[in-house]
Amino acid sequence: MAFITGAPRAAREDRPGYRDDSGGKFHDAPEVTHNAVPRRLGGRSGRGDLAGLAQDPAPTTGEVVRDVILVTATKRPEGVDVQDAPVAVTAYSGELIDALNVRDLEDLSYYAPNIQLEDIGTSEGIANFSIRGLGVNSSIPSIDPTVGVFLDGMYLGINSGVILDTWDLEAVEVLRGPQGILFGRNVTGGAVLVRTTTPTDEFRWSARAAVESGLNTFLSGVVSGPLSETFSAKLALYGNWDEGYHENLFDGSEHGEGHTYLVRPAFAFRPNDSFETILRLEYGEGETDGPASQNHVNGLGIGGLFPRDSHRFSIDETGFATSEWFNVINETNLDVAFGNGTITNIFGWRDYQGESLGDIDATPSFLFHAPASVDQEQWSNELRYAGTFGSVDVTAGLFYFEQELGYVEQRLLLFGLLNLIGGGSVDTESFGAFTQFDWNVNENLIVSVGGRYSEESKDARVQTLLPAALPFVDCEVTVGCSSADFVDSDEWDSFSPKIGVQYFFDENTNIYGFWTQGFRSGGYNLRNTNPAFTPGPFDQEQVDSFEAGLKTDFADGLGRLNLAVFHNDISDMQREVNLASSATAVVQIIRNTADATIQGFEGELTFQLADNLVFLGSLGYVDGDYDSVLFDISGDGVVDETDLNLDIPRLAPWTYNLGLVHDLRLEDWGTLVSRVNYSYRDEAAYTDNNLGFFDEANILDVVFTFQMNDGRTEFSIYGRNVLDEVTYGNDTQLPATLGPVPLGGTFSPLDKGKIWGVELRLRN
Repeated sequence: MAFITGAPRAAREDRPGYRDDSGGKFHDAPEVTHNAVPRRLGGRSGRGDLAGLAQDPAPTTGEVVRDVILVTATKRPEGVDVQDAPVAVTAYSGELIDALNVRDLEDLSYYAPNIQLEDIGTSEGIANFSIRGLGVNSSIPSIDPTVGVFLDGMYLGINSGVILDTWDLEAVEVLRGPQGILFGRNVTGGAVLVRTTTPTDEFRWSARAAVESGLNTFLSGVVSGPLSETFSAKLALYGNWDEGYHENLFDGSEHGEGHTYLVRPAFAFRPNDSFETILRLEYGEGETDGPASQNHVNGLGIGGLFPRDSHRFSIDETGFATSEWFNVINETNLDVAFGNGTITNIFGWRDYQGESLGDIDATPSFLFHAPASVDQEQWSNELRYAGTFGSVDVTAGLFYFEQELGYVEQRLLLFGLLNLIGGGSVDTESFGAFTQFDWNVNENLIVSVGGRYSEESKDARVQTLLPAALPFVDCEVTVGCSSADFVDSDEWDSFSPKIGVQYFFDENTNIYGFWTQGFRSGGYNLRNTNPAFTPGPFDQEQVDSFEAGLKTDFADGLGRLNLAVFHNDISDMQREVNLASSATAVVQIIRNTADATIQGFEGELTFQLADNLVFLGSLGYVDGDYDSVLFDISGDGVVDETDLNLDIPRLAPWTYNLGLVHDLRLEDWGTLVSRVNYSYRDEAAYTDNNLGFFDEANILDVVFTFQMNDGRTEFSIYGRNVLDEVTYGNDTQLPATLGPVPLGGTFSPLDKGKIWGVELRLRN
C-alpha cells in the first residue's frame, strides 16, 4: 500500500515513460493493459530517480495521486510499481521525504498505519521498531529485531545505529508483515528498506541548510557526475549541530547537546548496458548528551517526580552517547541471456562502536547510573538471480551473514556504593537459500510459490552482572569482558514457505492474498542481571501470516485506495521481560514467553479534491491476545490467568492519519505548497507486566514550501508535533529501593516536543 509518492511522469516528460538514474535518457513506458504483468517501468532497482540530488521539486497536489513509484520489495531487478506489488508497503520517494522535512526514520513513525519506528531513548540511535504489534522493547543488542532494516540491500544486524538520517535518499519502503522468503531472518514484523542515491552520468549538485528549535542546525550537500564515459562518482556530506532542546531542572542547563558528521562517497562503473557495479562507502560519527530521563506516574497510578504530560525532568547526570560506524556496500548487476535475467550480488560490511552513560533513576539523586558499550562487526553477501521463463518469473538466491558482537554494561547504584558489571559476546553465522516462482496463469491471474531454508549458529560467552570487586569478574566498559560464567553454543534451522495469488481486474485494480511464515532467530541475553536465570538459549520465534489486500486507482486517476487485512499466529514469542529488582534495579530476562494471535486491517486513501487540493488518509486497527503463556510475565511468581489476561506490549489498537496538500500558483514567482498532517496513535502497553505504557499520541505536522519557477530553489517553514505532545522512548519500572520515589517510579526518556524550523534547498 502506498499513498505517498514522488513527482509524476507528466512532470518528467510530456509523454508516459521514465528516466534512468542519470536523469538523462528518456524511455517510453511499455503499454499497460489489463493483463497480469505488473507495471515494471524502471531499470534496475539501483537506478531510480535521485532523491535529494537530481529529483524534481517536491511533489505538488496532482503529482501526489498519479505517480508511478518503483519498489524493490519483490527483489525483481527492474522494480515493480508499488500498486502492483502484492504486499502491504508504504513507499516514500526521496522527493517526498524532502517535502515532509523529516530528519530520520523516527520522523516517519506516524505517517502510515500500524507502524512504530521509534528510538528507545536509552541511548541515541537505538531502534525500538514495531509493525503490526511485533516489536522489541529493550536496548539489549543481542536480541534480534522483529523489523529488519536494510541499507542499500545490506541487513543491519543489531538495533544500534539504525535510526538512519533521511538525507541523500532515493526511497524508503516500509513493508508490513513477515518478509521471510526474500528478506530472511528477523523480519517477522516487517522490513524497512532504505536506498541511497547512486552516482549520475550527468553533473548534478544539491545543498540544503536548516535551523530548528533549540538551535538545531543541519547542513548537507551532494555532488555527482561522470569521471569518464563509463565511470561516475558521488560525494555526499552531512553535519548536524544541536545545542539542546530540553531544560534540565537540576541545574537549569540545556540538555540534548550533540553533533553528527557523515561522509558518503559512491562510485559506479557501467561499461555497457548489461553490467554495472556500484560501490557505496559511509563513515559517520556522533556524540550527544544522555537520555532526557523523566520519572513519572507508573502503571499502578503511583506518582513519580513529574506528571506524564509534561516535558519536565531533573537529573544529576547529564550522561553521553557516542557512536562511530563505517559501511562498505558493493552491488553488482549483470544481465544474462539465460531467462532474459539479471544476476545480482550485494556484499556488505559494517563496523559499529558505541558508548553511553545514562541517568536511569531519572531523579536528581545518584541512584542508578549506567555506562555501557557495544562493539559490532558484520559482513554479508547475497547472490541472486531473477529471470523469466515463458510465463514464469523466477527469483532465487543464496545469503550468508556473519557477525561478532560484544557488549558491556555497568550499573552504579545508590551513590556508587554498589558497582555491578557484566556483558559478553555472541558470534553469529547464518546461511539462507531462497526461491520464488510467479506464474502468470493468464492475462489476469498470477500464482506465487516460494520458500526459504535458513540455518544459524551462535556462540556465546556471558558474564552475569555481579559486583565489579569480585576477583573472578573481569569486565571494563571500554574494553570488554574477558571473564564469563556462562559459555554455550546452539544452532537453529527453519524452512519458511509462501503461497500467494494475485488477480488483476484491469490496469487500475488488483487483489491479492497469501499465506507465509517468518522466523526470528534464537539467541542469548548479554544483559544477564540475575544469576538464577541462565542467559539462554531462548528458542526462535515463528509467525504464520495470512494477508489479503486490494489496490485500486479510481475516478479517472483522481483517487487511490489500498486495503489489507491480516491474521498472524505467533509461536514461542520472544520477549524481554522487564521487572523491577531490589538487587540490580531492573531485571531483563529474554524468554519465549507465550503463543499469541494478532490480527487487524489497514487502509490508505488518496483523493484529489480539486486541481490544487489533495486529501490523504490512513487507518489501522490491530488486536491481539495471548493463546497460552509459558513464563511469569506479570512478575507475581506464578504462571496463571493473570499473565494470560495481560495486553501484548506495543499493540496500539487504533492508528490513523489525515492530511491535506494544497498548492497556490504565485504568477511569475513560483508555487506555494502547503501540507497539514494530523496523526493519532492509541494507548498501548510497553512492559510485559503492563505497568509501563505509552499514552495516546496526537501529532500535528505542518509544512509550507515556496518553490521558485526555476525549479532550483525551495524555501520551507515547517513545524513538527506543533501540539507539543509528550512522547517517550520507553516506560520502564524502577524498584522501591531507589529511594525517594514511591516504588521507584519510572525511567522514561523524553522525545522532543514542539519543533519549528526553516530550510533552504538548492540544486542545479
